[in-house]
Amino acid sequence: MSRTAAGIPHIFRVAIVGAATLKGRELKEVLDEMNFPLADVKLLDDDESLGQLDQVGDEATFIQPADPEHFRNVDFAFFASDAAFTGRHWKSALQGGSTVLDLSYALDGEPSVTVRSPWIEKELERESGKEPEPEDLNTTAVVIAHPAATVLALLLLRARRAGAIRTAAATVFEPVSEQGKRGMDELHQQTVNLLSFSSLPKDLFDEQVAFNMLGRYGETSALSLKDTETRIAAHLETISGPTLQLPSLMLVQAPTFHAHTFSVYIQFERDVDAMALTKALAGDHVTVIGPGEDGPSNVNAAGQGKVMISLRPDARIPNGFWIWAAADNLKIAAITAVECASTLSTMRPVGKVQ
Repeated sequence: MSRTAAGIPHIFRVAIVGAATLKGRELKEVLDEMNFPLADVKLLDDDESLGQLDQVGDEATFIQPADPEHFRNVDFAFFASDAAFTGRHWKSALQGGSTVLDLSYALDGEPSVTVRSPWIEKELERESGKEPEPEDLNTTAVVIAHPAATVLALLLLRARRAGAIRTAAATVFEPVSEQGKRGMDELHQQTVNLLSFSSLPKDLFDEQVAFNMLGRYGETSALSLKDTETRIAAHLETISGPTLQLPSLMLVQAPTFHAHTFSVYIQFERDVDAMALTKALAGDHVTVIGPGEDGPSNVNAAGQGKVMISLRPDARIPNGFWIWAAADNLKIAAITAVECASTLSTMRPVGKVQ
C-alpha cells in the first residue's frame, strides 16, 4: 500500500462497471491479488445483473446500476462492460470526478484518450535508460491496450536485444472469452449440440466455432475479426513506439475458451545464437519453457499473469526463429488496467479517501 509522507495510507474508491462480466470478475481478483489500496469497491452493471449478491475481498455487496450518483467520489472507474454500455456511461464517471480506465475499447479514437500498457512503458524505459515521464495531470481517461498487443510488443522489444530484426510475422489465435459470457456460452452449446447431433446456435458468431478455426465470422454476425485485428495492430504501434519493427499480423478465431496463443516468426538481419535470444526474451512477465517441459498452451496459461513461451530455430533459415506463446487474455487485461490505475494514482489528492 502506498503511503503519504505523514504515513497515512493513500487509499482509493473504485467502481467496476460491468462487474458481472468475465473481465469484471477478473478485475476484482486482480485488485485483491495486487493489493491495490482500496477504501471501497462499487460493483455496477446493466439491468440483467442488478441486485446480484457478489463478494469483494471478505465483504459481500450487491451489483448496482451505473447511475451518475454511483460515480460520485469514485477515484477510478474500470469499464469492463461492452463498448455500447461504456459509451452510455463513461461521461457520467468523468463528471463524477473519476479517472476512466476502458477495457472495452469504446474510447479508442476519443480526443485526449491514450492507449496504455505499463509493461511496455517500463520495457521502453529500461531500453532507453531514461527516467519515466511524469504523468499528465490532464489525463482523465485511458484505453487499456489489447492484451495481444501487449504480449506481441513485449516479445518483439525483448527479441531485438539479441539482434536487429529484418522481418516478423504473427498469427494470433483468439479465444471466445474475448466476446464475454455470450462467446463462452455459444461455444459450449455448439460443442454439446455437435456431440448430440443437434442444430448449432449461431447467434453471436454466425458460424460454427466448435471444433473449427475461422478467419472471419458469418455474414450476419455483428462481430468482425478484421476490426479486432486492426485494433491489435494499432495498439501495438501506439504502445511500442516508432522504432519497433512491426509484424505482419493475422487474427484467427480458435475453438478455445480462454487464453490467446501466438505463433510468432522472427528473422534477424544476422545470425543470432538461440541461447542469446532465449536470455533476451526471459525476464519480468515472461517464462521460457525448455525442452522436456509441458509447452505453452491455453490450458496451462489460464489464470497465469505472465506470458509462457517456447522457442525453436527455423529448420531452413539460420537467422530465423519461431516463438510459440500463450497468455491469459483476461488476466493480462486486468493486470494492465490495475497497473495503469497505480501509475495514475500519483495524480490523485493524497492523504484522504476521496
